[in-house]
Amino acid sequence: MTIALDSHLLSHQANAVVTAANLLERLDLERLDISNRLASDPKRRATLGQFFTPAVVARFMAGMLHLSEIHEELRILDAGGGSGVLTAAAIAEICGRPKRGRPLVVHATVWEVDPRLEEDLVRTLDHCSAVCREAGIRFTGQLHQENFVLAAADRLRGGLFSSKEPRFHVAILNPPYRKLKSDSIERARMSAVGVETTNLYSAFVWLALDLLEDGGELVAITPRSFMNGSYFRPFREVLKRKLSFRRVHVYDARDDAFAGDKVLQENVIFHGVQGGASAEVKITTSFGPGDTGLVERTIVPSELILPHDPQSVLHVVADETDARIARRMRSLPNKLENLGLSVSTGRVVGFRAKERLRTRAGAGDAPLIFSRHFSDGFVLWPKVCGSKPNALTVVGPDDDLLFPTGWYVLVNRFSAKEEKRRIVAALYDPSTVDAEHVAFDNKLNVLHRQGAGLSEELAKGIAVFLNSTLVDAYFRQFSGHTQVNAGDLRSLDFPVAQELESLGRCMDNSMPPQDEINRLVREE
Repeated sequence: MTIALDSHLLSHQANAVVTAANLLERLDLERLDISNRLASDPKRRATLGQFFTPAVVARFMAGMLHLSEIHEELRILDAGGGSGVLTAAAIAEICGRPKRGRPLVVHATVWEVDPRLEEDLVRTLDHCSAVCREAGIRFTGQLHQENFVLAAADRLRGGLFSSKEPRFHVAILNPPYRKLKSDSIERARMSAVGVETTNLYSAFVWLALDLLEDGGELVAITPRSFMNGSYFRPFREVLKRKLSFRRVHVYDARDDAFAGDKVLQENVIFHGVQGGASAEVKITTSFGPGDTGLVERTIVPSELILPHDPQSVLHVVADETDARIARRMRSLPNKLENLGLSVSTGRVVGFRAKERLRTRAGAGDAPLIFSRHFSDGFVLWPKVCGSKPNALTVVGPDDDLLFPTGWYVLVNRFSAKEEKRRIVAALYDPSTVDAEHVAFDNKLNVLHRQGAGLSEELAKGIAVFLNSTLVDAYFRQFSGHTQVNAGDLRSLDFPVAQELESLGRCMDNSMPPQDEINRLVREE
């Protein structure tokens, strides 16, 4: 269903007390009321991926818009409108500018699939109309109560329900966060227009970018998870090709940007121009929306996405210290494959091997290693903890869930919120466990050589290196989520094998001081 709203037809419930200065504060109070109202159905909110934008974030996003080209009629897209606060923020920003820089007409198009928000959105658009009227701008609005992904895909492919409506000058988005199933209607419809991605938030941004005029501006707040990892590579390649980044801002705290909705993500706001000329990119970071002490750095585009990186990973390097770390890490000569090593996830998936799991190892059972067995950089096995498993029954000499005993470097695939480091590595020392084979849980990354163990010195050296402050700081420049994927480890640069072995020899069952790492990793 589509609702057309015209400044001459709106109810004018938004009276004169609503101004560009107080519009967002008023809507923020309404946002809290909406969140409380929808809290009674958390499953529905999770299905829709709803997280409502606080006013302070909305204002910050709208302030990134340049709007350097003055359009007589400015067309704004807000996909996944929620309560409409982002549209309102854009209106407040436009109306607060000098009269010479304002358009004559603003048309806002809002998509929101949840019918429970219709009344709230109409009221927000009513407020926007009142603010525009005070600024001498005619405001019109259109509310689409339908699935944005399906509707946008139809419009882009010129389907039955497409229209000849012009494209947008501005897209301002807080898209829903939810994975898309491979057999979903959204995935099928997106594929028809060349959009290949696995999450709603990247789908919304991709489609919004395609609906922009050349030179149109996009600003969005999303999880930072798209910046690396194989799942989001097609999305990153589209951003690299179609969006000229102007600014990237990272909130370091995982739980601050959407604190009221209990979102545990590192969030990023990025702004750019569709098809715009390459330009310098401003990188800023803060702890959260309430933190006014921004760390700022200006970089060239080739520092954000390395020119010859086949993964098109985004690197957020906020200050000169981070820049030095990046240069030092990139000066290292080896990837894991150059060292003759591989990384793969542990082979034991709990629910699939349920009948083979044992709390205590019996005769012939193999030790089963989980992250809870990590202790001061080593694996401490067994660790009896209630009914949690410690062992796996062996089904024969060719059991494909097992590794032969040996030295292995293990890395947690998921870091806890309270974890000090993103990469948490531990050593499996075969001398501490009397067993011919070992099994690793699927939530661990396992570094191995052709399915077998490493030399003791090399394994120790790699573990020390991965646990270092240097690697942790570098990893945070391109990974903003709680996962450490096998692909992330493959992309890291390492010292030569001899230097890693030297590092391992001085380990002596405890991690060496940071200056030893600094000695091995020199900036060119």
